[in-house]
Amino acid sequence: MILPILLGVIIIVFTIINAVPGDPGRRILGVSAEQSAVDQLNHELGVDRPFFVRLFDYIKNIVTRFDFGVSYQSMNPVVETLRLNFKYTFKLALLMTVGYVVIGIPLGVLSAVKQYSWIDNITRVTSVTLSAFPSFWFYMMAVIFFSLQLGLFPSGGADSWVHYVLPVGCASILNSSSLQRMTRTTMLETIRQDYVRTARAKGCAKVSIVWKHAFLNAALPIINSVGVGFAGMLGGTVICESVFNMPGLGTVIIKAINAKDVPLVMGCTVLLSTIFCLMVLLIDIVSSLVDPRVRAKLAG
Repeated sequence: MILPILLGVIIIVFTIINAVPGDPGRRILGVSAEQSAVDQLNHELGVDRPFFVRLFDYIKNIVTRFDFGVSYQSMNPVVETLRLNFKYTFKLALLMTVGYVVIGIPLGVLSAVKQYSWIDNITRVTSVTLSAFPSFWFYMMAVIFFSLQLGLFPSGGADSWVHYVLPVGCASILNSSSLQRMTRTTMLETIRQDYVRTARAKGCAKVSIVWKHAFLNAALPIINSVGVGFAGMLGGTVICESVFNMPGLGTVIIKAINAKDVPLVMGCTVLLSTIFCLMVLLIDIVSSLVDPRVRAKLAG
């Protein structure tokens, strides 16, 4: 299903970006440029050709030569731009995912084990409160407090690990709230099962009951959530990269859309869509390895 999905994504995004008013020639040369110069540049870029001709040629170039075209802004190959900027987005998304997994899963398990205790109440209230905060507001408040007032961390850039502490920390705290609630819900369903009561009756250690018996059987929806969350973060770091002034695909996409840089927008979209589809495939594979019931369904 990956190939037809990517084909549909290409057609939809290509149609939308070309339907946006304006043309690249005018945006590149400016409002004061002569119309003849604008028309000449649009002709050189090939944007004056019929829509379906451009769409067909774009798909053909990707399939036959793996050619995503040349950026209208920098006149560099799109593949080169993606290679230079994707590493920042991938590192940021990976660190965010690790951060919210380390925070969300243990808190969710603890909240389920200590159901209706003061620990459970505090974690649930905190989780709901964090979910209500807009991400851009939370990031801006973190920059004002930790960077401008306390001077503990830089307010932008991606030159060293110090620049990742604030964005990764803020994103991990915000995203952990949803994972914590999901982990708590799945764990509450699992710890009430008969095999958990049997393990308690046999005198198994409490840590073994929680993590070996209950958590492993509740891990399937958590794995799905983490995998889809990581894939979504690769395309959802736009706000984080914008607030913290970090290079990456999010910043590239915003600038490309404003300039109506069709090849660059399409290249970023196709790359992120491909990664998302591959992550969903990887989730299915990991799920079959973790849960024997999934393997049994596939075998049947």
